[in-house]
Amino acid sequence: MSLQERGYSVLVVSASQRFRDTLAGFLPDAVYTPVLAASVSAAERETAQRTFDFLFVNCPLPDDDGVRFAMDSCQTGSTVAVLFVSADLYDQVQARAAAHGVYTLPKPIPRGAMLRALSWMTATRERLRSAEKKTRPIEEKMEEIRLVNRAKWLLISQRKMTEPDAHRYITRQAMDRCIAKRAVAEEIIRQYT
Repeated sequence: MSLQERGYSVLVVSASQRFRDTLAGFLPDAVYTPVLAASVSAAERETAQRTFDFLFVNCPLPDDDGVRFAMDSCQTGSTVAVLFVSADLYDQVQARAAAHGVYTLPKPIPRGAMLRALSWMTATRERLRSAEKKTRPIEEKMEEIRLVNRAKWLLISQRKMTEPDAHRYITRQAMDRCIAKRAVAEEIIRQYT
């Protein structure tokens, strides 16, 4: 799937209607789905309901400067954020935000620079998406190991098996029935809890 075919969810946080309209003009509807918020509290309500691929914050906002919100939003690992700050505050905000993976751009920003920034954000989001795909199977395997270990301890305590016997029992059940060890472990857990 090409990047032009993929869709991205976008949260635009700005007190300025003009900024929201201008930014929306950079985001074609076929690729980007923007949600608009006028304050940090409104943006927090939106992020509580769903995650966003991109976050654009026009600083300052009526209830906060928005920097902490952008940094916190990037902690999940899946959101790519950019702060728009006045040129005189750029160095100070950029030094704070860069350590948290937040891009910072000085205002006003030329159209070409905005398009390049959007391109960089898209590339970063795709890299994060790739990393998520690699991490998910590892997390699933760790969860399976936890379930199997819990089932083994139940067999040890309830059936007085040794640890190697409990392990062999789960493995044998999975092989004989052609199911995953996780399924056997879940059955054991349901049976004894």
